Amino acid sequence: MVTIKSKKEIERMKEVCKIVAQTYETLEKEIKPGMTTYELDQIAESTMKKLGAIPAQKGYNPGIKGVPKFPASLCVSINDEIIHGIPSKKRVIQEGDVVSIDTVALKNGFHGDAARTFIVGKGSEEAKRLVEVTKQAFFEGIKYAKPGYRIGDISHAIGEYVFSKGYTVVEEFQGHGIGREMHEDPGISNYGKAGRGLRIEPGMTLAVEPMVIQGKHDILQLDDGWTIITEDGSLAAHYENTILITEKEPKVLTIL
Repeated sequence: MVTIKSKKEIERMKEVCKIVAQTYETLEKEIKPGMTTYELDQIAESTMKKLGAIPAQKGYNPGIKGVPKFPASLCVSINDEIIHGIPSKKRVIQEGDVVSIDTVALKNGFHGDAARTFIVGKGSEEAKRLVEVTKQAFFEGIKYAKPGYRIGDISHAIGEYVFSKGYTVVEEFQGHGIGREMHEDPGISNYGKAGRGLRIEPGMTLAVEPMVIQGKHDILQLDDGWTIITEDGSLAAHYENTILITEKEPKVLTIL
């Protein structure tokens, strides 16, 4: 069921989303070659707790038989890993790596969700272009995140922009509503036909998240039950923000 947030609930959403944005500000300063993905995870958890939130992903139970609870505060996915990479003390970040980070904070009963992709050190021009296209795809999509449009209009805009740049999108995963629950209705695909889906209304809070692949759209899941990779080994990037639907333009809550 889609929830329309009250003024009080929107204020709580803004508060927790600001913490997510501050966490990414810290991570961007700290990420560097030679550190482990576990170290990044510890920085994020410490930052959230100092700001009065908790990492909502840690211990998250997907409710899928055979899939364990997620063990960390961040999803850290490198190069051909698209989403849901599990931080590890053994995984060392290298110069030029494309590192996608996804996290959700929880405070006062409400969630904030965002993802960023960083190129660590000096990356390739191809990697830089992929990251920029993924970020811009989000902004192309939210041009339609306002009353008078439908969820499918956001999806269509994201997909058409990505395809026009020669890339593909992940078809099996999508954005979502967010609020008291980490994942709420509606689902927000990154491709599709315009003019379809739920009508957009003020008070909706949505997590819009393009997941873009440099090569073919086919994916694989690793044996850990979480990490999703590109089947052809090509690079991937991820960009996400929690947004608030207003009477006019959408407000991005997870950018300072």
